[in-house]
Amino acid sequence: MRRWTLSALVAAFVLALAPAAAAQSEGGQVSVIHGIPGLTVDVFVNGDETLPGFEPGDVAGPLELPAGDYELAIAPAGEGIDAAVLEGTATVTDGLNASIVAHLTEDGDPTISIFVNDTSEIAGGESRLVVRHTAAAPTVDILLADGTALFAGVSNPQEGQADVPAGSYDVEISPAGAGVDGSVFSAPGVELAEGTARIVYATGDLAGGSFGLVIQDITGLHTAPDTVNTGGELAGGPATWLIALMGIALVGGAAAATPLVARRTR
Repeated sequence: MRRWTLSALVAAFVLALAPAAAAQSEGGQVSVIHGIPGLTVDVFVNGDETLPGFEPGDVAGPLELPAGDYELAIAPAGEGIDAAVLEGTATVTDGLNASIVAHLTEDGDPTISIFVNDTSEIAGGESRLVVRHTAAAPTVDILLADGTALFAGVSNPQEGQADVPAGSYDVEISPAGAGVDGSVFSAPGVELAEGTARIVYATGDLAGGSFGLVIQDITGLHTAPDTVNTGGELAGGPATWLIALMGIALVGGAAAATPLVARRTR
């Protein structure tokens, strides 16, 4: 099996996050989301298996990442480091608050997108809803159950964001222009807490039946950002998770030589 290098991907990652350097003086915060269905991997850092069985739908963070270089290898789950399909060195730099998502493109190819999170203050009584389209699905509208459009024309890998009154919302996802009657996915009772940014990732493959939502919360935005509570809690050092997400899409697409692009999406 052909081996791949991280050099170009790591360079793109560092450049994409450079504008966020002013957010923190040392290190950074990174959350990682696995949104590729049907792919489980083992991650080796500096020769040690530090993350076995990283599965679709898992979320890790917030990760406090010290600056430095890390040696890594990514292998299909259970096959050992000798079966690694990806090896390289990852460099972590100071200053970021970001989410890295391994997901499918609209056409169903594995890729990685980088989203810089808005951690600005939220007015009293309000919450921040962020919807990120990271699924193999066409352009969609995000609607309330009464047909009110929250975000219109969101394409993969774009996002929609709005500060709204805190509360519970029934949300529908429809192909662009189809209206609430054309809904292909319902998310009833989405709770939006005061002072919290709730980030909803649409992941999986709509036509293939694996479409679903993954949730990430950033709390404490009444004043300064506090912590990031994610939809899942996983063991492993912070460097492991950063490296894992850099490698997941390559593991999924290596056999087909699918190119990957790291994007900073706002």
